[in-house]
Amino acid sequence: MYQPLFNHINRFVTLSEEEEKILASALQSFSVKKKAFLLAQGQTCKANYFVVKGCLRLYFIDVKGVAQTTQFAIENWWISDLTSFLFQKPSTFFIQAVETTEVIAIAHQDYEKLFEQLPKLEKYFRLIFQKLHQASQQRIMFLYSFSAEERYRHFNGLFPEFVQRIPQYMLASYLGFTPEFLSKIRAKR
Repeated sequence: MYQPLFNHINRFVTLSEEEEKILASALQSFSVKKKAFLLAQGQTCKANYFVVKGCLRLYFIDVKGVAQTTQFAIENWWISDLTSFLFQKPSTFFIQAVETTEVIAIAHQDYEKLFEQLPKLEKYFRLIFQKLHQASQQRIMFLYSFSAEERYRHFNGLFPEFVQRIPQYMLASYLGFTPEFLSKIRAKR
C-alpha cells in the first residue's frame, strides 16, 4: 500500500526493510474525491501529503476574490502548506483535489519523531525541499521574465500530459493570466 512512496524515497536514500516498517507505522493512506478539500483557509495543516495517483492543488484567494493557484501535485509529488504544517499556524491556503486522488499522509505529530528514528528521512525531505525551492524560484523567474504566451508554451513543453489533465481556469491561474487569455493562446495553435 505504501510502495509508491518507498520507491520514491529510495530514489534519494535507501531505506532498509526495518526502516520501511517504522515509516509505515506513521503513514496514513486514503482517497480524496474530486473537488474535496484537504485544507481550507484558516485551518491548520495537519499533514504533508504524497500523491500516489491523481492531482491536488494549493491555492489562495487574492484581494479581488480570485483563486490563485501556486502549486500542483501529481503522482510522486508532495504538497502541503509548509508554513502552516511546520509551525502549526492557521493557513492562508486551500489544498483541493483536482481529480479523485490517492494520497499518503505523514501527520505533523509524527514528523519530528520520524526524523529522530530515521535520519535518512530527514535527508530525503531536505533533498525534496531543495527541489521544491528550485522549482518555485524558476516559476517566479518565468512569471517576471516570460510573456504570458511564453509561460504557457514553456509549461506545455515541459508537461504536455499535465496540461490536458487540469481545468483551463486552474492552469491559467497557475501561469498568471485569465482563462480567456489562455483560450486565445490555445486558439492560435
